[in-house]
Amino acid sequence: MRSALLALALVLFAIARVVTAKEATPVAADPALEARAMAIADELRCLVCQNQTLADSHADLAMDLKNQIREKLAAGMSDKAIVAYMVERYGDFVLYRPPVKATTVLLWFGPFLLLVGAIALLIAHLRRRARAPQAAPELNEAERERARALLGEPQQRA
Repeated sequence: MRSALLALALVLFAIARVVTAKEATPVAADPALEARAMAIADELRCLVCQNQTLADSHADLAMDLKNQIREKLAAGMSDKAIVAYMVERYGDFVLYRPPVKATTVLLWFGPFLLLVGAIALLIAHLRRRARAPQAAPELNEAERERARALLGEPQQRA
């Protein structure tokens, strides 16, 4: 029984290894060319992941874009020309650090504007609350007697 479980575990482990195996990431034959390709990919955003650079991403689209970068470098295009090509094709969003211009102002300064607005609302709320009169709650006679008893004051007789 034990050997059957062990054999089953080994078969399942082998199947899991085969299922999760992937192709090796293609790299340029020239190490200098590959270094340039990775430097460019480090400046571009993965369009699938959106929070990773192309260099960090393992998405299929990211792999295709890295291969395009390698092909364009092999064809003799400059780094700037490749980045310009990607921006022309996918827009400023493909840049991991997009430039500050009219279409990206909210992207750059929106979080700071939200923070300043939240702080202003908090200050206004705290000032309003400080100015509001703090009225003591009205107690009935039984509650007053109980409070006097808890405070150790002598009871009043009517």
